[in-house]
Amino acid sequence: MIYNRLMIGILSITTLIISSCMKHEAMVIPNLNINFPAAYVVNGTSNNIMAIKLSDHSIAETITLNGASFPHHIYLNPSKTKLAVAITSTDLSAGHAGHATSSAGMKIMIIDVVTGVIDKELNVAKMPHNAIFNSSGTELWVGQTDLNQSQIIVYNTSDWTVKNTINVGKGLSEVTFSSDGLMAYACNTTDGTTTILNANTKLILTTLSVGIDPIGAWSATNGKMYVDNETGKTVTEISVAGMNITQRINLGFKPGYVAHNPIQNELWVSDATNGKVVYYTLLNDIWTVKGNIPTGADAHAITFTPDYLVAYVTNQGANTVSVINVASHNVTKTINVGTKPNGIALK
Repeated sequence: MIYNRLMIGILSITTLIISSCMKHEAMVIPNLNINFPAAYVVNGTSNNIMAIKLSDHSIAETITLNGASFPHHIYLNPSKTKLAVAITSTDLSAGHAGHATSSAGMKIMIIDVVTGVIDKELNVAKMPHNAIFNSSGTELWVGQTDLNQSQIIVYNTSDWTVKNTINVGKGLSEVTFSSDGLMAYACNTTDGTTTILNANTKLILTTLSVGIDPIGAWSATNGKMYVDNETGKTVTEISVAGMNITQRINLGFKPGYVAHNPIQNELWVSDATNGKVVYYTLLNDIWTVKGNIPTGADAHAITFTPDYLVAYVTNQGANTVSVINVASHNVTKTINVGTKPNGIALK
């Protein structure tokens, strides 16, 4: 009797140990191995990041985000070793305007580009639409939106301490940099303005009225920045050197993103209303419609390869990424990704 009880006790303890080990192993997330040129696509509703192998456009890996919800836009540091993605806890696919209330779970995630491991989580008090590294990679700029007083928080990337807090306008959406990294731009969606800052001194230089519901000022190598005004259905061209508005483009559709291709000397604007990319060329120094490329419902972010020969477009409503031959303006492949893909970055 005593022997039987002893054996039962030993078996119970053994079962508990095995069960505990199995649970522990199930919780271990193996490191990935994204050691190839890749496109990182943020899936806003799937709550993950997919790595697309650029050589064959296959989905090679999926980075899970530790239970975070609604990731939005993604940026690489200059050395292309880390990714920064904003966790908004809010679905922004229908538009950015009006989202400025506090919510639980908002943070910034810093992710290793090869292993997919989350190196750091920065909790924030208010919604961050994006997080972007400065040109040297020593700072991470994060916009925190507020309907009364938005702020840019600047972190030291060496130890993730706060270096600066900068007050800007109302309803801040994206924070971006000029292509040379010397100027920073904060699009105050509620105010209809873009605040221009010196990226080194952090001083505000001027604030321009740009249009109705500006979302982001997107950089170009031609010395300009291009602001997409969602509700205004326009794009505003800003001179980096002059800090003034040089042109306004009437679109007739809600823009999702603007990208300049210097090889073709074309301006590409994603048409979120009609699911395509409309491209413009300069005619008598005025950006004029040249053609369009059907991509997919709610066309959003646009990025070019470093040689500007291939473009990638995320389509939030179609849950796809379009691969485009820039010279022919033809879609060469459509990649099925997660739900509501928004940001994309190339390594």
